[in-house]
This record gives sequence, C-alpha cells and structure tokens, in this order.
Amino acid sequence: MIETRKLVKTFGPHSALDGVSLSIERGEIVALVGPNGAGKTTLLRILATLARPTSGSVRMAGLDVARAGIEIRRRVGFLSHRSLLYDDLSADQNLHFYARMYDVPDASTRIEELLTDVGLLDRRAEPVRTLSRGMQQRLALARVLLHRPDMLLLDEPHSGLDLMAADALTRLLAELSTAGRTILLTTHDLGFAAQLRRRVVVLVRGRVARDARAEDLDPASLRASYIGVRA
Repeated sequence: MIETRKLVKTFGPHSALDGVSLSIERGEIVALVGPNGAGKTTLLRILATLARPTSGSVRMAGLDVARAGIEIRRRVGFLSHRSLLYDDLSADQNLHFYARMYDVPDASTRIEELLTDVGLLDRRAEPVRTLSRGMQQRLALARVLLHRPDMLLLDEPHSGLDLMAADALTRLLAELSTAGRTILLTTHDLGFAAQLRRRVVVLVRGRVARDARAEDLDPASLRASYIGVRA
C-alpha cells in the first residue's frame, strides 16, 4: 500500500531524508520512531502529498504520488501536529464541515459513530476551544477517520492523551488494521511503539537505521539504534 524508493528531501544544505526505502503492506501498522530531526514528519508530509521529495519515488495503493495526488488524498487520512479544527465550531459542526468536503454519505450517522468511538458523544455540541488538549486530539482523530481512508498517516497520535485514552487508541488502531487499514504513525514513546506489538522502523538522520518486529526489539535496542549502534 505504501512504497518509497531512495527517497531524498533536502532543505538547502540539510538532508531531512537521505535515501529512505520502505514498503508497507495492506493492513500493517508501522511505528516510525527516532530522535528529533530524524525526518519522521517530513516523510509523513510527503506521503500525504503536502510536500514533494527532492528525488526518489513514492507509490501509494499502486498509484504514483507525483501523478495521482488528488486521488491519493481522498484515500489518506493525515493527522498532523495541528488539529485542523475550528475553535469556534462545535465538535459536531467541525465533523459536518469535513464530511461535506469529502462527500461522506449518511454523514450524521457516521459522525455519531466516530464521536462514540473517541468518547466525545456527550461533548458534541461544545466549541472546540472549550475542550481539553486530549479531547481535541481525539476529535482530530475522528476527523481523520471520517471518510474511511485506506491509509492512515498519524504524527504522534497519542500526544496529549491520558493513559486510558492512549490504551483506547491502541485498541482502535488494532481494529482498523484488522479491517484492512494501513497505518504509519510516528512516536517518541518507545513504550507505546512496543505496546503496538507490530513493526517498528527507526529513522536516524534521515536514514532507516532499523526495521524489525516490535517483539524483536527491547527499549535498550531501540535506544542504541538512535545512535547507530546495534544492541
């Protein structure tokens, strides 16, 4: 579903990505970890068609990102560090706005279903600005899932969540994977990456330093990968 080959992204003299080759199958959950500045967000932005690579190729669902950006955007759900929610609109109004953008059929039913899934059904009429950081993050996740995308690109999705909400997110991601959704997420939390019990890709200085099943990596091994040393 997601394939990059020798992906390079430079900003002036700085290389954010330096030859990243990655292949992710349908229904896989892949946790992308690495230190600040490793290129994690840059990779997600390129996959979400929000940035162009300097060189290399990207294919998503068999489509060349350079030629089929519009179609790919309809099949991708992207959660960035910004919630992309309107503060003065209610949770319900925000989701109805995005439902119109994506032509979501039977939007009211879909929105009620998602608000239930993220635990915000009883807060649906409240302006977003009155919601806590964690609630806004959960609502942003509902926005991402609204149009039933095939591929989810989630930049630190557990940021701002308490332990119960983070556990609920882990369960939801597992359910989405079982239903065939392909998920690539970034995280600084090595414990969260291990908790997913799926595949972990370690990105260091714009390169893939490690690509392994989570059960084959312990925290010491992951930390060692950060500095390019095998534990």
